Amino acid sequence: MAHLLGAESLHLEFPTRVIFEKVTAGVNEGDRIGIVGRNGDGKSTLLQLLAGRIEPDSGRVTRRRGVTIGYLDQRDILDSDMTVAQAIVGDTEEYIWAGDPKIRDVISGLLSDLPWTAEIGTLSGGQRRRVALAALLVGDWDVLFLDEPTNHLDVEGVSWLAGHLKNRWIPGQGGLLVVTHDRWFLDEVSTDTWEVHDGIIEPFEGGYAAYVLQRVERDRMAATIEGKRQNLMKKELAWLRRGAPARTAKPKFRIEAANALIADVPPVRNTVAMSQMATSRLGKDVVDLLDAGVKYGDRTILKSVEWRIAPGERTGILGVNGAGKSTLLGLVTGEVQPTSGVVKRGKTVKIAALTQQLAELEDIQNERVSAVIGRYRTSYKAGDKEMTPGQLLEQMGFASAQLQTPVKDLSGGQKRRLQLLLILLDEPNVLILDEPTNDLDTDMLAAMEDLLDTWPGTLLVVSHDRYLLERVTDQQYAVLDGDLRHLPGGVDEYLRIRNATPASASKPEELTSQASSAPAKPGLSGGELHRAQKELASIERRIQKATAAIDAAHARLAEHDQSDYAGLGKITEETQKLSADISSLEERWLELSDLLGS
Repeated sequence: MAHLLGAESLHLEFPTRVIFEKVTAGVNEGDRIGIVGRNGDGKSTLLQLLAGRIEPDSGRVTRRRGVTIGYLDQRDILDSDMTVAQAIVGDTEEYIWAGDPKIRDVISGLLSDLPWTAEIGTLSGGQRRRVALAALLVGDWDVLFLDEPTNHLDVEGVSWLAGHLKNRWIPGQGGLLVVTHDRWFLDEVSTDTWEVHDGIIEPFEGGYAAYVLQRVERDRMAATIEGKRQNLMKKELAWLRRGAPARTAKPKFRIEAANALIADVPPVRNTVAMSQMATSRLGKDVVDLLDAGVKYGDRTILKSVEWRIAPGERTGILGVNGAGKSTLLGLVTGEVQPTSGVVKRGKTVKIAALTQQLAELEDIQNERVSAVIGRYRTSYKAGDKEMTPGQLLEQMGFASAQLQTPVKDLSGGQKRRLQLLLILLDEPNVLILDEPTNDLDTDMLAAMEDLLDTWPGTLLVVSHDRYLLERVTDQQYAVLDGDLRHLPGGVDEYLRIRNATPASASKPEELTSQASSAPAKPGLSGGELHRAQKELASIERRIQKATAAIDAAHARLAEHDQSDYAGLGKITEETQKLSADISSLEERWLELSDLLGS
């Protein structure tokens, strides 16, 4: 593959620390690279070095002659006096840009809700961000550098952007480097992953999921090697004490296949035990929304919502901006009163919300973290384990030195983590998370998800982070046209529903006329309807049977002789085949459900 750009022996040092130490990397035609790492380890700095925006202290960056580079900054660089149209197409004549399918696709994908003649200065921060992204994507670039491109995008926008980037170049052309904390997006667009840590770049093949598997195996191997080294040192010390000459040994270790590595890992949550604990804390009644509706003047936000929230329920809420998600959560918390219907709350319900405003930290800005945590009880039960507040802080990535740091001096991500810990230590039994992923890197997101796995209460999550939504919740609902709709097919079903809905865009006339001309779906005859219903019921029974078979296979794995690799591999193959069968059945179930209008 043709070389596009590369870095050789890059060294970059800031006054307080070394960012990169002798780093060498390259980007070739066809590379789709996702960049991950902890906040502050140099991901954005790496992009700036490779793009030529900053110069290294030593080493060099080379680019093939004629290579064009497109760069999406995290900061806002748009001229507030321009209109949306000027920012996207400049002074290009309408008949030229309107005839370009790429430009039309970008406009409809990112700007369908924005007036074409609106001034940039009148837009919100999220809208300006989308305009900046659209302005970049309509251009022709050999290499795209995207720094947090999913910020301010909803689930639909993230899904569109992933599809657009995958289809932007024919195979083997162009290069893409993207820094983002959106793990679903990383897995969808990247074919390679670079982990930036401790002044180096460590490459991995594949997207985020493959990176996680390789990293787990790497860490396991490192722990094995270190354990053997420590044992060897103890033996060597014993020999030396007896006067024997020092001897060395070369440690040997076996690299297990990724599937064998995770085959006997239990489910992330014990749903039965969690449900029992939630019921004991909450009782049978949590919050019931009975025919609840909300109006503001003549505008109906929610209409006749029926939602009985159960103890231990873990639900994700989807919907476009302005659909009524916040109003729905306001009904649950009591901050919003229904204009019709009723809302009932259990007597023992204690609701807490992780908001985007960090309100819990406003009165403790000058206090040290240790003093804040010290006011809470001495233990927190996480699953079957008792943890101290200090252990909780450590789990969420706080170093011991940071315990003496005033709250006001913490980074945005640290404040976000401290906010969650304070809420959990207050022991609510209903937890609402409103965009909890802000300011958190991928490692901290994984730590937060691990903590939430052991939290035995009712969990309601609103987030544009698809990975987190599917990871910590067991079911999803969508707020659509004022109604609350259950999504058996999860986020995929939501995207299908939204894609089938014509956009109500204030856009150029050519685009709106095309968007509104989608053909209507034909209906089913009586016989076809009966056959579809019959097949749907059959698929449900087959899914239940296959799920039971997988549970039985997991039980056999746990009891099987761990040294019998052939036997373990056979059981693993069986579970993989069953999982593939279930995936196929679920796809057909969703097709039939959509056909029947359920």
